[in-house]
Amino acid sequence: MTATGYQGATAESIRHHYDLSNDFFALWLDDSRTYTCALWDDGDPTDTLEKAQERKLDHLIEGARAPGADRVLDVGCGWGSLLDRLVNTHGVRHATGLTLSDSQAEWLRETGLPGTEVRVENWLDHQPEKPYDAIISIGAFEHFARTGLTRAERVGAYREFFDRCREWLPKGGRLALQTNIKGNNVRMDKQTVRDLLFIMDTIFPESEIPALSEVIEAGEKRFDMVRLRNDPDHYSRTCQEWLDRLRADRPRAVELAGEENVADYERYLSSTVSHFANRHLGLSRMILEAV
Repeated sequence: MTATGYQGATAESIRHHYDLSNDFFALWLDDSRTYTCALWDDGDPTDTLEKAQERKLDHLIEGARAPGADRVLDVGCGWGSLLDRLVNTHGVRHATGLTLSDSQAEWLRETGLPGTEVRVENWLDHQPEKPYDAIISIGAFEHFARTGLTRAERVGAYREFFDRCREWLPKGGRLALQTNIKGNNVRMDKQTVRDLLFIMDTIFPESEIPALSEVIEAGEKRFDMVRLRNDPDHYSRTCQEWLDRLRADRPRAVELAGEENVADYERYLSSTVSHFANRHLGLSRMILEAV
């Protein structure tokens, strides 16, 4: 099956965001260019973004039982921090990364990371030669259903993803999934609504944040949920760190991406800090086991 019936964000919409400028993102992300929520140690006031991102990667890698595996798939590999961690820290022999961003793939290929392969490919078009031992997807699930779909259509789109992952894993194989989810606080003021619509229209067009219940329903009879945690405060803190770093080098950011883009990202990051702190959004980390 190809992506003919795909109901997620188009490649053009993904590139609209992630192909803005590799150097621009490198300016305010951590050294590994990990562009997803970190896992903070709340008991350590000296915790850094770099350590928190490594902790997040290790949490999902270990949850997926990927250390020492022969083959691992990364759906939505970004700039390759998970691929790097898999092969260089956790002894994975071969890691495949899927992305729809040409600039991310080009940057990754230039690094020549041993034991890895990156493909500019929709997961619906992916046809592995043999099953994977583990699958990990961080911050990509939000792009699997476009805005405007009904709940049933969204669940159907998510179910297609779980069907594919189940085909690619042996019984008992694990999928580690991290995604934003809709929060339980539905009381929003007008500015919050305007900021959320701005993010949907300007920053992440064609993308839809799922409800946790939709994710769970879509995975039924395919995967068993063996671990779930919700960390909205961790994403609020991560976005604040990114915003501080962006503002600390704002003149350079404007050189790389232009004043309008920088202003848009400042609004996006600052409002997102509040969205998670006020529980309008959540951050789920799930470990699922193939049944």
